[in-house]
Amino acid sequence: MPGLRKLAARAALVAGVVCALSAGALAQDSENSQKIRDLPWQVEPAVGKIADKATVPLTGMRFLDSAATDKFMQLTGNLPRQNSYLLGRKDLAWFAVLDFVPEGYVKDDEKIDAAKLLAVLKEGNEAGAQERKKRGLPSLILDGWQMPPQYDAENKRLEWATVLHSDGGEKVVNYSTKLLARRGYTTAVLVSDPANFTSDVAEFKAALKTVQYVPGESYAEFKQGDKIAAYGLGALIVGGAAAMATKKGFWAAAAAFFAAFWKLIIGAGVALLAGIGAIFKKKQKE
Repeated sequence: MPGLRKLAARAALVAGVVCALSAGALAQDSENSQKIRDLPWQVEPAVGKIADKATVPLTGMRFLDSAATDKFMQLTGNLPRQNSYLLGRKDLAWFAVLDFVPEGYVKDDEKIDAAKLLAVLKEGNEAGAQERKKRGLPSLILDGWQMPPQYDAENKRLEWATVLHSDGGEKVVNYSTKLLARRGYTTAVLVSDPANFTSDVAEFKAALKTVQYVPGESYAEFKQGDKIAAYGLGALIVGGAAAMATKKGFWAAAAAFFAAFWKLIIGAGVALLAGIGAIFKKKQKE
């Protein structure tokens, strides 16, 4: 399958965890390739449903429900994932994994301190790098922001992107976004070729604009008495629940969470976009 080994060092953070896609396994396992092709992919005119909270039209897109996304992740070398959904361009030149997190209404009146957030992320990255080294895995080092955190108040969307590099010097770009809602938020992480980052993000953001929360679930429909999340916008970037009130304070708690989290989720994330795309190109020729 052309392109698979070439992409063996590409990485992606998926919903706050590292997505470890096994290039060699997929390249050598035609049965796995067939299983990926045979997943119950939804395409237009179907409408993708994210839990029971939101919908997305599938014009030029493909989608997997929660059960199928779990199978996709396992077929590509990942740990099982519950309640996740896959949305991607029809040829899977890029895709994203989406999760709805029911942690309550996140107030959006917090000023984002990009420098402090980056310091927390780097601390967690260092802890993860040390653990990866112990396990004989290649390093994935966080360099900084590709896109500093930005909040779109009109569309209630928080977004940011980080730049990392592998031991071999390959550049990795991870783009993340959070779509705020009345009772939580949808988190989405884009898996994209760094060379096409700008165009892929533009397409992905256009797709996100079509995501609609069902009646009663939009951010604007908040009512007094609804659950309020114990953290604000900054915490969404470093792990969400890490920022819940503790005696240590916000930044110490976030750093501790992220450091511990990396120990649990270590693994080089390899996004097999070219290989997966080849699966569907082959299918179209048959």
